[in-house]
Parts: sequence; structure tokens; C-alpha cells
Amino acid sequence: MPRPSRVLGDDRGSVAAELAVALPAALIAVAFGVGALGAAAMQVSLQDAAADAARLLGRGETNARAAAVVRDAVDGASTASRSAGDLVCVTASLDLRIGRLISVPLNASSCALAGGL
Repeated sequence: MPRPSRVLGDDRGSVAAELAVALPAALIAVAFGVGALGAAAMQVSLQDAAADAARLLGRGETNARAAAVVRDAVDGASTASRSAGDLVCVTASLDLRIGRLISVPLNASSCALAGGL
């Protein structure tokens, strides 16, 4: 029985070629999604730390103690505090690195009543 000859337009191997092209793009999209979720979680932690630091300053703790609370909660974060009338406000900042190329600046602010309990 004679072997069928290859016909132009044969689709053999096209699925493997399409997968080879699409798979890296899908992996990059998943990596960006995971990085975005990590950045969102870090933002929440930074916000919580800023709120804790503002409450500490409102109760009369030192700036060093408030900054230590933020640094302990979010490694590498920096703080700035200011008074605004009856409020004590803290801003916590962090440059989050995602991989080697992407840097996302995160900032969180919170205020508390000065002299509060």
C-alpha cells in the first residue's frame, strides 16, 4: 500500500508551536498577577503599621518607638510624622521591588488624636 504523501497545509505540529508561543506570555501574566497581589498585601501591612504608629504617637510614645513599630511590621519601611492641630499623623513609605526591574512606591498615612488613650 502506498504511503500518503504530505499535503500542503498539514496541521501537524501546529499545536506545539502555538503552545511554545503562548506559554511564555501566560507565565508573564501570571507572574505580574502574583506580584500585584504581593504589592497589595504589602500595602495593607504598611497601612496597618502606619495606624499603629499614629496611635502610639497619640498616646505620647516617642518617634523612635513609632518608627520601630513600622520597621518591625514592614521590613525596610521608613516613617515621617507630623502634627496637625489635635491630630498626630504618620506616613509610612516603602519602595517595593518586584523582580529586578520593577519598583513600586508604596505610601500609607494614618492619623490619631493627640493625647488619646
